[in-house]
Amino acid sequence: MSMDAHEISESSRRIARNTVFLYFRMFLLMVIGLVTTRIILRTLGFDDYGLYKTVGSVVAISNILSASLAAAISRYINVALGTGDKDKSARVFSTSLTVMATIAVVIVVVMETVGLWFLNTRLNVPDGRLGAANVVFQCSLGVLVLQLLNVPFNASITAHEKMSAFAYISILEAVLKLSVAVGLLLSAGDKLKFYAILLLVVAVVVRGAYMLYCRRHFEETRRGLSFEKPLFLEMFGFAGWNFLGSGAFLLNTEGVNIVTNLFYGVAMNAPRGIAGQVEGIVKQFVNNIVIAINPQITQSYVAGRKDYSFELACKGSKYAVLMILLFLVPYTFEPERISYLLFSRNPEGSGLFTTLAILCVLSDLILTTFATLQLATGNIKRYYIVTSSLSILILPLTWAAFAAGAPAWTAYLIFAAVYIVVDVVKLLLIRSQTGFPLRKFIDDVLLKVIPVAAISFAGTAAVWAVLPDGWWRMAAVVAVSVLATAVSSWFFALTGGERSFALSRICRKSS
Repeated sequence: MSMDAHEISESSRRIARNTVFLYFRMFLLMVIGLVTTRIILRTLGFDDYGLYKTVGSVVAISNILSASLAAAISRYINVALGTGDKDKSARVFSTSLTVMATIAVVIVVVMETVGLWFLNTRLNVPDGRLGAANVVFQCSLGVLVLQLLNVPFNASITAHEKMSAFAYISILEAVLKLSVAVGLLLSAGDKLKFYAILLLVVAVVVRGAYMLYCRRHFEETRRGLSFEKPLFLEMFGFAGWNFLGSGAFLLNTEGVNIVTNLFYGVAMNAPRGIAGQVEGIVKQFVNNIVIAINPQITQSYVAGRKDYSFELACKGSKYAVLMILLFLVPYTFEPERISYLLFSRNPEGSGLFTTLAILCVLSDLILTTFATLQLATGNIKRYYIVTSSLSILILPLTWAAFAAGAPAWTAYLIFAAVYIVVDVVKLLLIRSQTGFPLRKFIDDVLLKVIPVAAISFAGTAAVWAVLPDGWWRMAAVVAVSVLATAVSSWFFALTGGERSFALSRICRKSS
């Protein structure tokens, strides 16, 4: 089934409009987030900040789990909305709530037993800080549960393509977190405990805002929990296989963070925390495009418009790489100065850690829209078994490298290398499942972004080599890298249709 020009144009306008909303949100969040992190670093200090990043890894777990599970739940809601059956949409939503509640209960049981045992007996915690670590653990677990229960609401907003809701509520969340940081400056007690408790309060407020918005605007979200055994088993199995992939990623990120703590203590968790902050910003840039494209990929595929869904998946992959290059190129040449500029305090090694972390983001997110394409098929069992079995090797390889005396930054290189292999396997699996032609990925993605990367790195390297070390060189590196990436993207990465669409949008805004 093909799409006419009007449908494609309307789809493109909707994607562009939603992307604008998401970037408006992102720039505000980035500024507020950087200010908040600077205050938190100054207030907590490197040791407590590293301790929070280690023990509070469950917060990062919530972000990864909720994003991946939301993709699975969103697929079902998208399919239900595509049929126009409001009753089915309501049943899918209420069943997804039941699925998420079940997963949340299982995680709480595991965390309150195995998790607590590991925290109190195995984790490398500074003397006198075990009590604070337990408070952080419990508050982080509370945030995790709230995030999981919020997954169906976020998925519903995404399926309806109401990205303005994400923008406004996320701004509320960022302002509340900034208020927490300012409150830390005024507090007199244990600042780490105070910080963890206030973040839990923020999570309650924000999740409540998402729920109220959805119940007010989307009819299918007003039904409570329900249990329809066939639908529950189907959705739970679907989310469960997706959960397998998420679990593997968690071991490769937060698991490695804990292994780093075991070998090197909280001193290395602080630079990993800084790298994680920048990594989060880069992912926001990418996700703002992906989240606007993903609903169209799913709806096009299930409606039989496979060629259009393939085209969107390639566009999303290409845009993701271009966005990551905007960060990777300048960080490659001036990592320490950029980190100091962003956070004012620079734990030793944070610049190198951050550069390598961005490289890992590239290896992880280059196929992010193709994962949505795979989810759209509804057949994900083999996909997640194979890819998870490969990616799970990162944790034991990292452990072995640390045991052999390798430096802490080696973990990033292992992650990137393994995920490059996983990316190749993903493409082969997607081709066999959907019929996607690999030649299209080479032509529409790789041959578009490789010239951009070559020009950006070469131009920036020339400026870096000529100018003397200092802040002016850093400013020149950032300016040249961004300009080179933007200009070369315009001429080498964008198609004629994409350039025409961008010019028409710019002219319309100008007029």
